[in-house]
Amino acid sequence: MQTKHRSRTLRLNKQVTKYLTLLSLALTLICGGITVAALRSNNEHMAKLRSALYAADKSGVNVPQALTNLQEYVTAHMNTNLSSGAGSVYPPIQLEYTYQRLVQAQNQAALSADTGLYTAAQAYCQTVIPNYFSGHNRVPCIENYVSTHGSLGSKAPTIPTALYEFDFISPIWSPDLAGWMILATILFAVLTLFFTSSLVFHRFFKKTDW
Repeated sequence: MQTKHRSRTLRLNKQVTKYLTLLSLALTLICGGITVAALRSNNEHMAKLRSALYAADKSGVNVPQALTNLQEYVTAHMNTNLSSGAGSVYPPIQLEYTYQRLVQAQNQAALSADTGLYTAAQAYCQTVIPNYFSGHNRVPCIENYVSTHGSLGSKAPTIPTALYEFDFISPIWSPDLAGWMILATILFAVLTLFFTSSLVFHRFFKKTDW
């Protein structure tokens, strides 16, 4: 009588284990599919924010806000990496139109500085050589003043790369849908392996009526 009860209990345990194995496998596949979709969604949203940044860069409107939106999203969501990485020559984000506006602004500033420099040279030489009615006699003095004080306009614009080149690193794991689904997929995969191992172990290594 005890043997029959034990046999029924073992069969019941086998059925429960099989059910749990199939359930955990199904949940693993479901969570895995959601994980893939969520990771793709993260990447697609990053691409939309990047496109919005390029559009803002071209128009020159709300560039800092668009840049902030992209940075905050990338640094908070996995599978959105915008880092150049090792061996990369160019950073992933380059604001071409921002660079052009910075160069134009610096050129304008240099031109204004040059104008001020020549004005200062004329005033200086007029003080040093006040006896000549014609300004041509002061030309060597003016040229010497400009050469010794330096002409800003002759210098190529130097724009810090931090103003128009960016790369953002995404986290390895993030507490969003993709992140939680990855953890769920791993959990159910481990349970599936455990239940499967239990079935295999009792079938081949236990002398029971399985």
